[in-house]
Amino acid sequence: MTELILIRHGETDWNRELRFQGQVDVPLNAMGHEQARRLAQRLAQEQCVVDHLVCSDLIRAQQTAQPVAQALLPHLALEGLTDAGLREQHFGEVDGMRVSDIQQQHAQAWADWLRFDADHAMPGGETTRQFHARVMDAVRRLAAQHAGQTVTVVTHGGVLDMVWRTAQGLGLSGPRQSDIPNAGLSRVRLQGDAIEVLHWADTRHLADLPAQPVYDQKKLLVR
Repeated sequence: MTELILIRHGETDWNRELRFQGQVDVPLNAMGHEQARRLAQRLAQEQCVVDHLVCSDLIRAQQTAQPVAQALLPHLALEGLTDAGLREQHFGEVDGMRVSDIQQQHAQAWADWLRFDADHAMPGGETTRQFHARVMDAVRRLAAQHAGQTVTVVTHGGVLDMVWRTAQGLGLSGPRQSDIPNAGLSRVRLQGDAIEVLHWADTRHLADLPAQPVYDQKKLLVR
């Protein structure tokens, strides 16, 4: 049995603009750094016991992980604790674009995207099925390598969506069903092929900060 503390990276300017960030290496903004600081402070105050930490190799995840690592595992160097398997989904040609730009420049791809088909990919990008396979391979590899331990994983919204769908037995098609806030805390337990959600999307440490930008796939269907 392995427990994972799952953390979505803090806010970036592109989150605020609701761009498709994908695998573009966008840094945290000032709010994102504050979210990461509060996250680390909360985990330290709760005396959270963690055996290991790993994060996506994209800078926004690493910048979120840095204060957490300093608070929980000061003896570890963050360098070498990254895993490209935990990157966000690759959206190919539309990485970095706003929805309005995609609608104008890739109208058919956007119409196909709104079907939320597991086997559809933006031009040059990953399908959700490919993405899911990559993510779950990384997650299960971590669980096997750290059996009996608690591992903090700092990653991306899409990655957490894949974990949620797997844990809940949901299909890969259809819009996102779970809340996945920036710098939110979730915890799951893996045993064999089973994933149990212990708690999800806890943001009590961010309660008095401004409201976050929300990417709601379900609302895209009713526009």
